[in-house]
Amino acid sequence: MGITKSEIFSEEQNKIASMAKVLGHPARISILQQLFESNTCICGDLVDKIGLAQPTISQHLKELKNAGLIKGNVEGTSVCYCIHRENWVAMKKLLISFLDHDISTTSQCC
Repeated sequence: MGITKSEIFSEEQNKIASMAKVLGHPARISILQQLFESNTCICGDLVDKIGLAQPTISQHLKELKNAGLIKGNVEGTSVCYCIHRENWVAMKKLLISFLDHDISTTSQCC
């Protein structure tokens, strides 16, 4: 199978697709919602609150962290996570700009 050829698309298109992919799993949405609701760093409560196994939660946290939507601080033997506010705002602007495109009401297509 060939490469995805992401280099033929603009940086913005690749960023939008990347964010959509990260947000495309309900467990990640649940994690983000828990972090927003707590409005503080969460260290180990996610397994109990979400109901998934620790390795599964850890994998989703890794994906969210790699995307820059959350950040983690080491506290003792655990890592505490919170929303990366600056990156969240940047992602919102990017997605809102894309989602704000409107379909013309005078379109003759389909």
